[in-house]
Amino acid sequence: MTTYYLGVDGGGSKTLAYITDETGRIVGTGAAGCGNHQLGVELARTNIDAAVREALTAADLTHADIAYALFGLAGADREADYRILRPLAASLGFERHDVVCDTDIGLRAGTRQPDGVVLICGSGTNSFGINRTGQGYQCGGFGYLYGDFGGGGDLAVEVFRAVIRAWEGREQPTLLTAPVLRILGYTSVEEMYHAYLDHGSRPPRTLAQALFEVEAEDAVAQQILRRQASELALAAGAVIRKLKMAEDTFDVVLVGSILTRGRSPVLFAQLEQDLRLSAPQATLTVLHMEPAAGALLLAMERTGVVVSTEVYEQLEQQLTIKEAATS
Repeated sequence: MTTYYLGVDGGGSKTLAYITDETGRIVGTGAAGCGNHQLGVELARTNIDAAVREALTAADLTHADIAYALFGLAGADREADYRILRPLAASLGFERHDVVCDTDIGLRAGTRQPDGVVLICGSGTNSFGINRTGQGYQCGGFGYLYGDFGGGGDLAVEVFRAVIRAWEGREQPTLLTAPVLRILGYTSVEEMYHAYLDHGSRPPRTLAQALFEVEAEDAVAQQILRRQASELALAAGAVIRKLKMAEDTFDVVLVGSILTRGRSPVLFAQLEQDLRLSAPQATLTVLHMEPAAGALLLAMERTGVVVSTEVYEQLEQQLTIKEAATS
């Protein structure tokens, strides 16, 4: 008798659902909109349910056919969130199920062992780890006011400030100026400066991409990227110390557009150097499978399955991130 598993990745913009058999072969997929309850509980429930039902229909299965359903959801950060999300997941009709944060499934998708650390860096930053005993700990994820630094929003501000400071003469000239003016659509820093002051505007996150355009030749961009790397390493180091993983061998999985698209040599070199101080035997690795693969792996493990090499290979063939495949 075939055993089936459901893995769901619910984010702020989209929700993806996958069903596999015990070999890791995908038999059904579904997609819908926002799955983050912080943007609307009923909206999230409706979209998660829609993605799940689409996957079940594609697989010609019912809820009762699923051995375990694992929901990896954005916004599942604190106990207050789980008091909302546990009933939401229970209402979807699966006898055996669980809810975890999307950081959990990102970590599990990026490594072939149950323990490890994940560093997420997209619009914001976050770090999470699980040690060999199954204990987990999250550091960050709530923005600059709560200690974070290094997400796309922070980097955009640093880039904008660097261009302004160079124009004023406070700092050295920077090659960031040209791509910033191009991205924002201005012909001069002076024009940009007054336009932003007049309208109270905030630099868009897209400015962060300017760092990767000029980093090879620009000391200012390199300085920003090194600071970002050191801050990310501090978050990962806090997780490693809390979970007593300093002597362990594990992967530090890098997730998020700033890390996976930028592939900054400066950032990676600094991050690796700083992480070595916290965990000398840890290995940096960039996430190459869709996070939903982590939800499927966790679902299997919740039923006592020891994931085989064949399952990993199946999932990698079917759920490789397109950006990773073409980089």
